[in-house]
Amino acid sequence: MGMYKIDISLKAKKHLEAHKKSGNKVVMERIDRIMKELMLHPETGIGNPKKLKHEYSGFWSREIDKKNRMRYQILEKKVIVQVVSAMGHYDDK
Repeated sequence: MGMYKIDISLKAKKHLEAHKKSGNKVVMERIDRIMKELMLHPETGIGNPKKLKHEYSGFWSREIDKKNRMRYQILEKKVIVQVVSAMGHYDDK
């Protein structure tokens, strides 16, 4: 099994930047660990990986902390994990 390339959307980059600015080391370490796992096995690991349904069908989500989720898409043919957001919860409207 190969390594997945991580592609981070502009929105997710802004979210990650905001997490960094907050200075929360626990959150940053968790994000780092999730990113490493996404490269190797995007469907398993920490953060309770969940395949999303309905309007987010085709996307996956993992818990960063109680308040925030990382949402991503696995593009198997290209071996890319595309991170689309890293802040808030996908249920937030």
